[in-house]
Amino acid sequence: MNSSFIGTITGLYAGTVQPMPGDGRPTAIFKQPVTGRMAIGPEGLIGDAQADRRVHGGPDKALHHFPLETHARLAEMFPEAAATLGAGALGENISTSGIDEHSACLGDVFSLGSARVQLCQPRTPCWKIEARHGVEGMTRAIADAGMAGWYYRVIATGDVACGDRIELIERQPDAVSLAEFWAVVQKHRPPIEALERLQAIPGLASGWQRKLAERIDWRRRN
Repeated sequence: MNSSFIGTITGLYAGTVQPMPGDGRPTAIFKQPVTGRMAIGPEGLIGDAQADRRVHGGPDKALHHFPLETHARLAEMFPEAAATLGAGALGENISTSGIDEHSACLGDVFSLGSARVQLCQPRTPCWKIEARHGVEGMTRAIADAGMAGWYYRVIATGDVACGDRIELIERQPDAVSLAEFWAVVQKHRPPIEALERLQAIPGLASGWQRKLAERIDWRRRN
């Protein structure tokens, strides 16, 4: 397909590892806005850090994208945290408007500045979101709504800056949106055919492929 304009990058964020206020556990969820052109390497923005590399970072979690529209939804759901919710507040690297979980599809390839990236998995929210914002139940609500944003792998390194365009340059036929993906995996007993369709998505992160294979096996035995 020809490239298709999606929107403009409104914010780029990177962070260092620091103690979580209150309990001191290490975290890099406190991202700060960055200015100028930023290099994108094989594992994301150069200079960005992750505290627990077992579950964060790496090639299949190189860049975290979270839409401004979803921040607005969260602020409506949790007005007590509205003052702390905004671009960069969930540990994301990229902030945009014009694309969300209903319009972004797994396997999509985008241009970000001069880099090329592929949407390879949704983000699974963790305890650090509640610790960051001090609101009990926020992590579960985000997970249940399937609106934690998504991760890119880097296909071609380059550089990016605020104001650059984000363009869709490749989409698979019969693509599965993130919203559709969550609608299946959150069912108690999803149809095996639906799980097999997800597992077969080109470009899906290997961790999700394994999870889906295990669930398919369980469904066949039960």
